[in-house]
Amino acid sequence: MARDQPEIVVVDDDPAIRLMLRRSLGTLGWRVQEFGSPAEAPGYIAKNTADLLIWGTDESLCGGTNVIRTVRRHSPIPILVLSNRGDEDTAVDAFESGADDFIRKPFGDRELLARVKNALRRRAQEAGVTMLVVTGDLEIDLLHRRIRSGGREVRLSPRPYDVLRLLTANAGKPLTNAEILRAVWGPHRIDRVQYVRLAIRELRRKLEPDPARPRYILTEAGVGYRLEICDDERSEPSETPPGLTERA
Repeated sequence: MARDQPEIVVVDDDPAIRLMLRRSLGTLGWRVQEFGSPAEAPGYIAKNTADLLIWGTDESLCGGTNVIRTVRRHSPIPILVLSNRGDEDTAVDAFESGADDFIRKPFGDRELLARVKNALRRRAQEAGVTMLVVTGDLEIDLLHRRIRSGGREVRLSPRPYDVLRLLTANAGKPLTNAEILRAVWGPHRIDRVQYVRLAIRELRRKLEPDPARPRYILTEAGVGYRLEICDDERSEPSETPPGLTERA
């Protein structure tokens, strides 16, 4: 999940349900790809790297039609089923088809988001991706898109957040300017080094105790940048000597 946000695929033939899901999931910055027809989802999932499938169409669980099995045969994506039917047979059918979780309609936002977060957390763990990084007094929670520095919540512009997410996913590893540009701005912008410098400048301004002496977002001379993992939150910055100002 190296993209800027998790992508949730929603399949439901009820436009009102799709709207509600889009709004709920969107509040956490997650991307939503919607389908009103069950037949469209398997092809999309086969060709794209989505993080979770929310299946709200009961058609797939009756009458011998089982698109969930088709999805499961080709993808390990977590599947959360929403159903109007709350009987045991329907739930068992969903799990035997390959679903990972089951919620009966109607449901509350808090329950839905809790189930989705758990599914994303399990997927990240299986993929070896750390969703929560704490270094010194900086806490980066990628799952909830929440950042705290020195105990205060920090809000970032979209591009600097994307850069921070990439650095966090590769914590401790230097990333080149070209790697950052390709991942965040796309392959046609790999010559725009100033984009990276501006993003790094905002990150340091908002996350570092002393932006002139960064301790978290460090420069790798001649390479690019890395996110430093500090074992001791009282440790001194390791990049710029006192009295010098480091330029992004």
